[in-house]
Amino acid sequence: MWRIWMIFDPRRVLVALTVFLFTLAVLIHFILLSTDEYNWFEMGDSAPVAAELTVDVRTA
Repeated sequence: MWRIWMIFDPRRVLVALTVFLFTLAVLIHFILLSTDEYNWFEMGDSAPVAAELTVDVRTA
C-alpha cells in the first residue's frame, strides 16, 4: 500500500477527493431540487397530502 503513495502525492489526492465529493454532493442536491417530490424549497403543495395519508383508527 505504501508504494501507491510513492506514485501519487497524498496532498493532491486528498484535494482531488475533496473537490470530487463536494461536486458530487452539489450535483445530487441540484438533482433532488429539480424533482417535485424532493424539492424542499417549494414544499407548500405536498404538505397537506402527507396529512391526508394518516388513518383514523376509530373510522376504520
